[in-house]
Amino acid sequence: MSGDERKKYYVSVQAGQILRDQGAASYELEILANDEEFNQLQVMFEDLSSMDEAITGHYNYAVGTLQDLPSDKRMNAGYDAILRDIYLFIHEHGTETTRKHVEAMGILDPGRL
Repeated sequence: MSGDERKKYYVSVQAGQILRDQGAASYELEILANDEEFNQLQVMFEDLSSMDEAITGHYNYAVGTLQDLPSDKRMNAGYDAILRDIYLFIHEHGTETTRKHVEAMGILDPGRL
């Protein structure tokens, strides 16, 4: 099997998972990807998870303050950028049904996030 061969994967953005087995867990979207593309999406999910942990830790540290710290907006913008990149990737590699679903979400529209 070549590393360029595309296989179907089942993606849950909410859970940050890319599944090889359709019945392994809940998923929202389907993509066709080769090994390199699979790894690329995996890294994006890891980046999103790291950003989510940083934001959560930051807010837990800042509990009790009423001020909106400048870093809040930067962190939220970073999270949104990674999430948008994930949906762009899924749209590009998705099945026709997946592409239509992502388009209907409106998440690809500039400024939507």
